[in-house]
Amino acid sequence: MSKKYKFLNQINFPSDLKKISEKDLKVVSDELREEVIDAVSATGGHLGASLGVVELTVALHYVFNTPQDKIIWDVGHQSYPHKILTGRKDKIRTLRQGGGISGFTKRTESEYDPFGAAHSSTSISAGLGIAEANKLSNKNDDVIAVIGDGAISAGMAYEAMNNAGTSKAKMIVILNDNEMSIAKPVGAMSTYLAKIFSGKIYFSLRETIKLITSAFSKRFSAKAGKAEDLFRSAVTGGTLFHSLGFYYIGPIDGHDLTTLVPILKNVKQSKHQGPILIHIKTQKGKGYSFAEKADDHYHGVSKFNVGTGEQVKASASAPSYTKVFAKTLIEHAKKDSKIIAVTAAMPGGTGLDVFGKEFPSRMYDVGIAEQHAVTFAAGLATENYKPYAAIYSTFLQRAYDQIVHDVAIQSLPVRFAIDRAGLVGADGPTHAGSFDITYLSTLPNFIIMAASDEAELVRMINTSVDINDKPSAFRYPRGTGLGTELPPISEKIEIGKGRIIQEGKKLAVLNFGTRLSEVLKASENLKKKGINITVIDARFAKPLDENLIWQLATTHESILTIEEGAIGGFGSHVVNFLTKKNLLDSNLKFRSMILPDLFIDQDKPERMYSEALLDSSSIEEKIMDLINSNIVLQKQN
Repeated sequence: MSKKYKFLNQINFPSDLKKISEKDLKVVSDELREEVIDAVSATGGHLGASLGVVELTVALHYVFNTPQDKIIWDVGHQSYPHKILTGRKDKIRTLRQGGGISGFTKRTESEYDPFGAAHSSTSISAGLGIAEANKLSNKNDDVIAVIGDGAISAGMAYEAMNNAGTSKAKMIVILNDNEMSIAKPVGAMSTYLAKIFSGKIYFSLRETIKLITSAFSKRFSAKAGKAEDLFRSAVTGGTLFHSLGFYYIGPIDGHDLTTLVPILKNVKQSKHQGPILIHIKTQKGKGYSFAEKADDHYHGVSKFNVGTGEQVKASASAPSYTKVFAKTLIEHAKKDSKIIAVTAAMPGGTGLDVFGKEFPSRMYDVGIAEQHAVTFAAGLATENYKPYAAIYSTFLQRAYDQIVHDVAIQSLPVRFAIDRAGLVGADGPTHAGSFDITYLSTLPNFIIMAASDEAELVRMINTSVDINDKPSAFRYPRGTGLGTELPPISEKIEIGKGRIIQEGKKLAVLNFGTRLSEVLKASENLKKKGINITVIDARFAKPLDENLIWQLATTHESILTIEEGAIGGFGSHVVNFLTKKNLLDSNLKFRSMILPDLFIDQDKPERMYSEALLDSSSIEEKIMDLINSNIVLQKQN
């Protein structure tokens, strides 16, 4: 920590925070907010969400006894202040860096992170599991799940709340409402009532009423209870949550510590059996004017100048794959009114915000609800529309049953634009697109493509427009392309046909995806040694170009497949074809280069691929091993 703060310098753990007077918590919050801004300006990260929960973070750690009491931060975007107060203050400037602390909560990082969260809407389910475990173990520890208004739009959150409502386990859900205006504006009366409703007096009064009314008829008791609930819900807006079985408190000002701390104390001390929901209103980007004014409230930022708010953007000589996708889809949509774009709360990340400006009635953002997004797209497809579901690889995992049952089995022509394929850098293993080749290519009647550069991406989009009898997917990475010239939208490729990049002898490399540039680097080095290899851009994992693979297998001594995915993908399908056709029964050697069987920690993408042994030097080494092993074999024969 480079700055001198009145209180924050002395706070390393929540136990230090508890030594500070309650009246000084506002100063602590101001210092914590300043430290978050300063740290993220040096590392980049998810700033707006963290700034919005500074006061809440301080209040939670001041009132509850963490880590015995468990705080689960949904998604984890909002956990930076929490990290600073829980022993990671001196590491906060390593955030999202290689060897540094994660941008999300992570169990292996700290005992104060009871549950790892990087995908949204999991906190209530996990919290209920912990709460039930406490009950089974006769433990009285508190469990607090903090979930945003965006994350609570996902079906999983409601499934968890529905389950929690029937439970007698004590858990607290804090709904951090910062954008969607679920409730009426916070006012003095609602704040006053929230304090009353959360207080011991009200809890005891409620229990007293139950005791009195139970002496009368069940009919009177039911009416009295209903009247009390309706009165509270009518004033505070909690009817929905009450109907799910939650004791509702709010809405309250999430930046007002004089309100937050007493309410949290009341809730902690209450004897209420069952779930409690505290609804707070906060401002994303709170306390940093540039974040407050920005449309996205600085949700995700690169390094930036604190004084000007200007973000440091690396100069790019080529457009990003995401922009190429969006621009190409727009060009097709101008000619084809059946093209529809669907995203699950990521219009900016997938480029569909631009599509939405061009065609506002043909772009659907369904919220953080990937399962719904896929089946919604399937419904569109049944009516002869051409839906493009643009979803990150890591998030598409959340909708696998819908892909199988609602799309693949019915052979509906949903087009999946899979962004962030492969390793993604600072977001680490939770956001890596490692598995989509495998989990899609196992499905019958599915077309799976991977672009080797941005020009190939355009061709694959062009091709997908006319695939009207089955589902298809094309994957592409995060970041910028190679600067290749983009073809017109009329230029298409033949389904299931790869392309020969260069012809050589003895060894053939079948590449699937953007490792092609690394293969070509390795090939150039090998040429200097007098070694010429065949290089193929496979394009398709399904259907395979079986004729080409047969040709390679019968004219080369070795075949090497390369892909940016886990085991079970492209290479597995190639070796399955080779064995099925008895092509491995002779002296043909086969090897595959895939992502290793581990979760690769955050770093710059090129370093992650180097660790995964999928960089040009590793490819060159693998090729040399194969060539040398063949030479030894020939000598033995």
